[in-house]
Amino acid sequence: MDRVSLLLVIIGAINWGLISLFQFDLVAYLFGGQSALVSRIVYGLVALAGLWCISLLFRRNETAEDHV
Repeated sequence: MDRVSLLLVIIGAINWGLISLFQFDLVAYLFGGQSALVSRIVYGLVALAGLWCISLLFRRNETAEDHV
C-alpha cells in the first residue's frame, strides 16, 4: 500500500508541476477533461494516496536491526 500510494503522490506532483510550469493538466488531457469521471477518480485516488503518505511521516523506520 505504501508503494502504490507513493507512486500516486509522485504522479500527482508531476501533474501539478506541469500545471504550474506549462498550464497543462496531463490527467485531464489523458482522461477527457477535469470533469470527466475517470479524471475525477484519478484526482481522488491521488488525494487519498497523499493522506495515506502522511502516515509515513510518523512511522518508525523498519530496518534489519529492528527484526533481530
